[in-house]
Amino acid sequence: MRRRKIDGCPIASALQLIGDKWTMLVVRDLFAGPKRTTELLEDLHPISSRTLMGRLREMEQDELVVRNNYGGLPRRVEYELTERGRLLVPLLDALMKTGQALNCSDCQDRLESAGYYCDFCPEHYGERGYVEQGVVPEPVEPFRRPKDDSIVLL
Repeated sequence: MRRRKIDGCPIASALQLIGDKWTMLVVRDLFAGPKRTTELLEDLHPISSRTLMGRLREMEQDELVVRNNYGGLPRRVEYELTERGRLLVPLLDALMKTGQALNCSDCQDRLESAGYYCDFCPEHYGERGYVEQGVVPEPVEPFRRPKDDSIVLL
């Protein structure tokens, strides 16, 4: 990791790794499975592409996400959480419960403003939406298209 040592406190170190609000929102959106950069930009509106790419690079260096480059034209890149990144999922659950307890907003607000629930929302997953304390969900196996090395001449 490229982060500097603060004072040896695990809380301070974890906060330095998380960085800002965008890190946890990227983790939230990658919770259900890999996503392309454009999908993340849509889900994380109003984040700028420059901010998103910088955050994804830092998260990749911190081994929280992995970047899968499938090549082709147009170039196809997907990001997915690593096992280390999945360790942040219980923190998301705690943040969601805290937001609900403080009555910060409601899942219906997201549905009305964005037109859909976030991937982490209990409304989206029903009973499976909450992560039980200490249990990190198994990664969802993403659909992968077979690699096509054929050349098309126009």
